[in-house]
Amino acid sequence: MQLDGSSRRLSEHGLSEPQRKPVTSEPFVPEPLLDTDQAAAIMRIHPKTLQRYARQGIVRGFQLGTMWRFRASDIDRWISEQLAS
Repeated sequence: MQLDGSSRRLSEHGLSEPQRKPVTSEPFVPEPLLDTDQAAAIMRIHPKTLQRYARQGIVRGFQLGTMWRFRASDIDRWISEQLAS
């Protein structure tokens, strides 16, 4: 049997390669996205102000065509950061 370099080194020291655990995958559930009006209502700011913050990188968001979308977790994180400072 031909051993590669790492297996040869392990066998020289009386060790064997670790057994891999089977990957258990949970179903991926994407986080719902908020539009500008929904996110701005949570933040209690004007929607245009939120869009300006997103363009400036103050708040994380992304544009799909002409419409902005925001993750609720990013909005929550931004609010928490504002309260902390």
